[in-house]
Amino acid sequence: MSITDPFADMLTRVRNAGNAKLNSVDIPGSRIKAALAGVLKEEGYIRNFKFIKDNKQGIIRIYLKYDKNDRHAIYGLERISKPSRRVYVKGKDVKPVLNGMGVSVLSTSRGILTDKQARQENLGGELLCKIW
Repeated sequence: MSITDPFADMLTRVRNAGNAKLNSVDIPGSRIKAALAGVLKEEGYIRNFKFIKDNKQGIIRIYLKYDKNDRHAIYGLERISKPSRRVYVKGKDVKPVLNGMGVSVLSTSRGILTDKQARQENLGGELLCKIW
């Protein structure tokens, strides 16, 4: 079965694994997914991730993070730009998510950046998703 939107598939797998209270989740690998996993780790939404090489495309194993009440660190994930409808923003139009409580992820000419990094560098790009 082919997946038409692998990026949304990654977000759904992370969301479902968090709801099921799993320790880790495996996702088919790619550079953009590894960059998103890096942003999630940098922002404190996951414990860690690693890229496992195999003879195909590789696997990204994401280790999920929970608080002491066993609640998932990610309360919500929302895919903004889709294959059917791309959403682009200019550097000056990048807005914070929930007044800075969340983060949006952009694909820019300098790679995958958070909304805060994009505002600092005044870079726009494709608005991939919002995480809170």
